[in-house]
Amino acid sequence: MTLLPNKHVPTNRSVVGIGALVLQHLDRPTNVSRLWESVKDEPEIASFHNFVLSLDYLFAVGAIDHERGLLRRSIS
Repeated sequence: MTLLPNKHVPTNRSVVGIGALVLQHLDRPTNVSRLWESVKDEPEIASFHNFVLSLDYLFAVGAIDHERGLLRRSIS
């Protein structure tokens, strides 16, 4: 898995692309387990490992926040 798409990895299979897909499902604050349940059947995600990598990426770039056990989109 690569962070960015390249000539061998399409956007939807990169961490950035999977992160975008996860953000689409994060329409309200939720916990990690519920978010995983809502995205696990998406073929692009393919594994829990990829899902967690996308969450790490989204948190690192400030796209999501984690507070009191819930994930939510960042307001700022």
